[in-house]
Amino acid sequence: MSAAPQDAWPEEAARWHWTGAVPLQVHLHDADVTALPPPPPFMLFGPRIGYFPLLVSTIKAHFSSSLPPGVDTVWFEYKGLLLKWYIPIGVLFDLLCAEPERPWNLTVHFRGYPADILSPCEGEDSVKWNYNNSLKEAAFIITGNSKNVMNMSQADQLAMWESVRKRDTDSYMNISTKLKLGPFEDHFWTSSLEPRQGSDEPESPGSVKPCRVPVRLYVRRVQEDLEYFEDAIPVSDWESVSYINRPFEIRKEGGRRITTLEHALETLLPEFFGSKPTARAADPEPASTTPDSAPDDSDTTQGTPRDREAALASPQEMDVAKKARVKLVRIQGMELGLDTPFLWVANNLRNPECFLHVCVYIGA
Repeated sequence: MSAAPQDAWPEEAARWHWTGAVPLQVHLHDADVTALPPPPPFMLFGPRIGYFPLLVSTIKAHFSSSLPPGVDTVWFEYKGLLLKWYIPIGVLFDLLCAEPERPWNLTVHFRGYPADILSPCEGEDSVKWNYNNSLKEAAFIITGNSKNVMNMSQADQLAMWESVRKRDTDSYMNISTKLKLGPFEDHFWTSSLEPRQGSDEPESPGSVKPCRVPVRLYVRRVQEDLEYFEDAIPVSDWESVSYINRPFEIRKEGGRRITTLEHALETLLPEFFGSKPTARAADPEPASTTPDSAPDDSDTTQGTPRDREAALASPQEMDVAKKARVKLVRIQGMELGLDTPFLWVANNLRNPECFLHVCVYIGA
């Protein structure tokens, strides 16, 4: 992607969601209480783009006088559901609180880490590794390789991570523009003789390549007849949430002036957003990558033929069925209309690792 000057970035919107935070009320789990009376809950703000392990030192300081002896193995839960530390705080809030809960009441554990169902976390080092791995994955999706990220100097790597940890948008903008990972456009022109992905032949100067946006989708199923989100049944286990890692490719097509959020989701989630209602949708499997592996360009899941078999219906019936299935689309705490331009969403609401995180509520 051609280099873009710093002022081309939508700085106002970036600052808005970079400074956004979720009010938290953290309770110490009863099993970790060793002094009476039990300590009061701790109130703090969790940065939307941040991660729970980065809050541990602050939370521990509040509960330190009540903790049992031993080595800390900190984890959080909400209504009995353990929280995955590698998902941004804002995404977890948008996904798990159908009706936003303020403050968000969480329970913290300092012992008994559930290593059998939650990947290990070594504090900030694990979060930093997760961030860098996601950034490399996003770079591969956008440019076809991860060289820009892999070749960053140690100083730039450290400065970028510190900018994310401290939510310093100015420092982040100064470094991220060097990576040439945005802003997204409906296409971009290649001006250098770089090899095509999967080929030794260089791109022709001035040729047009599609723009690819890294997207992570979290699909939550709620009651089909749900009218008020406050009545949504809480998520009891992560198997009821589908995590889907798919890039969205933007191409200029005749007759379409603007690619909308609805068009993007129809492409990313044909199981639910297709123009024809389906009998049922297959459960997607989580995508996984290692630090040195390239993400797969294909979808992470494929439904069976019966899963994707469309029932015959009139346009009116199809529209009703679509509205019944899709209850809510939430990004960065906002309930967005499906007619929102997708490029605006991708450029303004993506996270610092260059992924757009989208929470979708489906009636099922």
